[in-house]
Amino acid sequence: MRDFSIAVDAMGGDYAPFKVVRGAVEAVEREKNIKVVLVGDTGQIKEILDRMLYDHERVRIEPAQSVVQMYDKPAVVFREKKDSSIVRCIELVREGVCDAFVSAGNSGAVMTAAIVYLGKLRGVLRPALGMVLPSLNGNILLIDAGLNVDCRAVHLLQFAAMGYVYKKVVLGVKKPRIGLVSNGTEPNKGDTVTREVHKLIKRNFISFIGNIEGNDIFTGKADVVVCDGFLGNVILKVSESIPEVVVNFLRMEIKKSFWYKLGYLFAKPAFRVLRRKVDYAEFGGAPLLGIKGAGVIAHGRSDERAIASAVLRAAFHAQTKLDAAIERVIEKVRF
Repeated sequence: MRDFSIAVDAMGGDYAPFKVVRGAVEAVEREKNIKVVLVGDTGQIKEILDRMLYDHERVRIEPAQSVVQMYDKPAVVFREKKDSSIVRCIELVREGVCDAFVSAGNSGAVMTAAIVYLGKLRGVLRPALGMVLPSLNGNILLIDAGLNVDCRAVHLLQFAAMGYVYKKVVLGVKKPRIGLVSNGTEPNKGDTVTREVHKLIKRNFISFIGNIEGNDIFTGKADVVVCDGFLGNVILKVSESIPEVVVNFLRMEIKKSFWYKLGYLFAKPAFRVLRRKVDYAEFGGAPLLGIKGAGVIAHGRSDERAIASAVLRAAFHAQTKLDAAIERVIEKVRF
């Protein structure tokens, strides 16, 4: 297998550049066919690397002069920050120097830069984030996970198509079941857009199982969970908060009784496994679907482990022929 080179935005995220750099190096240590290009402030990146042991042939630095902040509007990357780490990462993919990019920075700016510098796949109206999340039956792909707030029915149909292809090509599910998030399972439930897209998905995908409610999202009833970016971001943030809340509840209850503390000691390994299963860091970032090329947007609070997972996911994405598969399916959908 050939090496895959991943451009990593070393300056993006709450813990950049320290944890981003360390996470990228961790990914290289875990997979021998991965190389990383750390994009950003050369001095800061080099200072971190100088305190680490790493393979100098598989980790290099690419300078970038500015940083897109989380509060910056996406258009700022073209007006003021064309030399930013986000833009340079994406340029490296466009130039063929890297096979994919990873950024934990401003997601709106990443999507905008990806559309401008890489372009959208043929027939795709809007790229979308497809976040892999745990469920009782393997995992689900939530799409859109936060990029597109105001959507028409045709956009949601294409999200369903891209999620279907990703789940099939990258995650290996032969016939992914598609579910549409609504406030009831009946076809006439939901707002005007939801009712319209229900008809469109049903017309195009025999594996469409219909509407699903919030309590079905994490049961694994559907493999691909479709919604707009507003609802998707709410679902994502709620799912991230639940493990922490549950752990805090347990800690408070355990303190109340000696027997609870004793029982916890025996159950501690099980709790550790549970926490790992629901930890977003295990799943890395969300693939940006619908652009020409492979890109992953990581969580803004990503630590070393989350960045490493995102780099591995980006490399895996780059190995597939996902773009061609998405274009074939998008071409066949009927509005």
